[in-house]
Amino acid sequence: MIKKNLILELLLIEKLKSGDPGSFSDIFSAYYKDLVFFAYSFTHELSSAEDIVQDTFVKLWDDHEKLNVTVSLKSILLKTIQNKCIDWHRHRKIVNNSSTYIIDNSPLYEYDTDNYILRSELEEIIEKAIAILPEKFKETFEMNRFEGLKYQEIATKLNVSVRTIEVRISKALELLRRSLIDFL
Repeated sequence: MIKKNLILELLLIEKLKSGDPGSFSDIFSAYYKDLVFFAYSFTHELSSAEDIVQDTFVKLWDDHEKLNVTVSLKSILLKTIQNKCIDWHRHRKIVNNSSTYIIDNSPLYEYDTDNYILRSELEEIIEKAIAILPEKFKETFEMNRFEGLKYQEIATKLNVSVRTIEVRISKALELLRRSLIDFL
């Protein structure tokens, strides 16, 4: 029985080498289920196991002309799948490490709910404090801090001296510090 199976496999391999799609289909049907089970024993994820086996069969078809079977095709396929599963685990480890690094080092994950609420409240209080600044101080401060304009640019735009801009921003900051004393 074993000799008969070996002869059948050798015939299928020869047909496969010549590009016969029927032999590929027969090999696929004969080994697919066992190979998925084998891959699953490594991955513990059915979809990943199926992907690995399908990739192995695609490679088998792509390389069918240079196929060199010295033992048995099934043992070659099993070894290929084992190597692909090891690669899969390595890749998973890299992805997990990268995800952990991103989560641990991302400013998006720095804030828990309490800090987020506190930050939102503080931003609201700052906006209110800016809103009650005298108009000239407020305008100068917003042009510098929110529009990113330099003192000289603001002075030119408002047709005043740079020293006037310096004084206005200094006064605006002083008034904001007083308004926000409880949060500093």
